[in-house]
Amino acid sequence: MALEKETIENLRKEYQNEKLSEKEVSPNPFNQFEAWFEEALKAEVLEPNAMTLATATKDGKPSARIVLLKGIDKRGISFYTNYLSRKGKELAKNPWASVVIFWPELERQVRIEGKIIKISKEESEAYFHSRPAGSQISAISSPQSQVIPNREVLEIATEQNTKKYEGKEVPKPAHWGGFLLEPISVEFWQGRENRLHDRLHYVLMEKGKWKIERLAP
Repeated sequence: MALEKETIENLRKEYQNEKLSEKEVSPNPFNQFEAWFEEALKAEVLEPNAMTLATATKDGKPSARIVLLKGIDKRGISFYTNYLSRKGKELAKNPWASVVIFWPELERQVRIEGKIIKISKEESEAYFHSRPAGSQISAISSPQSQVIPNREVLEIATEQNTKKYEGKEVPKPAHWGGFLLEPISVEFWQGRENRLHDRLHYVLMEKGKWKIERLAP
């Protein structure tokens, strides 16, 4: 049954939990993000590290998907994937991306834009082997983003690799690892009443300094 146009148009929620002030935020977006992330954890947000990652082909055709944030430090934010996946191939040719993290329980959103670089092999190895054994097996069994004839080929490959590496260390595939997004722009969005939301935008300037500017909602 198709949704009526009026039903979608009338979907509306009033935001009224918090405010976002230039006087109260950290001058550094990484510190501000960490503070908000801690609050998301305390609020028991479902999948607080889930984020929409947008990439584009060399000629600008976009694609987006949900990935999991796996690290944040003074360099940027990191996530892991199959380098031969669609996003991996797009990032290899066009190393710019943006992510959006939405925490509806807190009526907050964070947008981050910047350049993508590969994380070191050592860091990728360390994270790969920290994953559950089943996830490691899945990484070597699934040709991510490639067309497959049916689900059975995945299940067969998973079963074979599970037996092959039983009691052994699963080797990290050469085509699997981490990416680091080095931000040049970070926006913090706080929902407010009547759609007059608070938006504070951090812009990277020379010598690693950040400028904070307020954007109209």
